Amino acid sequence: MKFELLKSDTQTKARAGVLQTGRGVIETPIFMPVGTQGTVKAVNQTELKERVKAQIILANTYHVFLRPGLEVVNKAGGIHKFINWDKPMLTDSGGYQVFSLSEIRKIHEEGVYFRSHLDGAKIFFTPEIATDIQRTIGADIFMAFDECPPYPCDHTYAKTSMQLTHRWLQRCITRFNETEPLYGVAQNLFPIVQGSIYKDLRIESAQFIADQNMNGNAIGGLSVGEPAEQMYEMTELVCDILPKDKPRYLMGVGTPENILECIALGIDMFDCVLPTRNARHGYIFTSKGIINIKNEKWKLDYSPLDDVFTPEYSKAYLRHLIRCNEILGFNIASIQNLSFYLWLVQEARKHILEGDFLTWKKAILPIVMNKL
Repeated sequence: MKFELLKSDTQTKARAGVLQTGRGVIETPIFMPVGTQGTVKAVNQTELKERVKAQIILANTYHVFLRPGLEVVNKAGGIHKFINWDKPMLTDSGGYQVFSLSEIRKIHEEGVYFRSHLDGAKIFFTPEIATDIQRTIGADIFMAFDECPPYPCDHTYAKTSMQLTHRWLQRCITRFNETEPLYGVAQNLFPIVQGSIYKDLRIESAQFIADQNMNGNAIGGLSVGEPAEQMYEMTELVCDILPKDKPRYLMGVGTPENILECIALGIDMFDCVLPTRNARHGYIFTSKGIINIKNEKWKLDYSPLDDVFTPEYSKAYLRHLIRCNEILGFNIASIQNLSFYLWLVQEARKHILEGDFLTWKKAILPIVMNKL
């Protein structure tokens, strides 16, 4: 994997780059649609490529491990062949489930015991097992196994959690170096900065992660309930420490506003379930502002949902589909939201390269936050 930094903004810390992987080029900053179980909900792969213009998508190690299972993925020749996706893919290690499934897991030095959310079966993940699973899945980029601490948590808990994450990281790197990719395409392991909302811990963790000299780095444990200003503060602090010649991935963030602010702080890669999850609830991001399509005001509005991304469908029609829980409604809404997100980061990139990113950001923010 090779990362080339093309230009840094002079008024902010925003960057435009190119990330070259074995399955294609990714232009940064980039948003990655989330395909938790090997599918971006309600959107097929052709639509992801041709309509949404996705350059890389995600899958989740824990969920793919449970269903369809490693045997199915391996015999298919890896996740890419299994789902018919020939572009890059990233997998989360399962570390987020240490946070999200807190009531059905137990953390030990060796690893984490889970109870399957499907049938209650006992599952054991270690850094080595998480690494092996992601080798079998075959993602181009995969994450080190970590603990994502809850918010709020006290300094003692955050420090203990961070130190455990660092020890697990070293075990992940050892296992990564002992093993080879299974499907003939290089894989890359990204470590994750933790430390909750504590400056001293974030500084310590960022320095530790930078010292590992991996091909890219991630920032975890944010967008888990803390105020946005604290998220921005921690993000800027970490970006100032992580190496400039490696891509920086902010995990699980977020709203269009969050993404623009964090691009300005030096982040290159984003993911979030928000555009597809909100789509299924009728919360639509458009080039003119945010629409709650379920509202009565759209019942007789036959104008296009969005002149830019989905001009062929009216607001009234999408409202009807969503209110009836029609699958087509989820498809149209998800394409709309994901297209908007990919457009937003591509526009940010264009303006970084043109040298007017800050001016553009100030102009676009009121639009992306506007509720129609």
